[in-house]
Amino acid sequence: VQLQASGGGLVQAGGSLRLSCAASGSIFGIYTMAWSRQAPGKQRELVAAITSGGSTNYADSVKGRFTISRDNAKNTVYLQMNSLKPEDTAVYYCNADIRTSWRDRRDDYWGQGTLVTVSS
Repeated sequence: VQLQASGGGLVQAGGSLRLSCAASGSIFGIYTMAWSRQAPGKQRELVAAITSGGSTNYADSVKGRFTISRDNAKNTVYLQMNSLKPEDTAVYYCNADIRTSWRDRRDDYWGQGTLVTVSS
């Protein structure tokens, strides 16, 4: 199983970006999918998560600005980021709780990260 994240880049404060993360490989089921981020010199933090049923939760710092969504047919999770601030600058990682067959337990898989830089 692989998770491929994309969509990062350089944007001015107040701008928008949309991140995507597609899961591929031997997949029986995908459960919770999420985005985390790690800024330079800081610990990784959870940004947003979405369950297989569509329930979402967000870090307080991004509520009202970021929206997480998923397309189950494409095994893809998205993060729409609006009103970006310089403090949103970080490497953004996606992860997903995946079962690879009916016999296997669920495991957590991570993407490679995509850099988001917000200039002031």
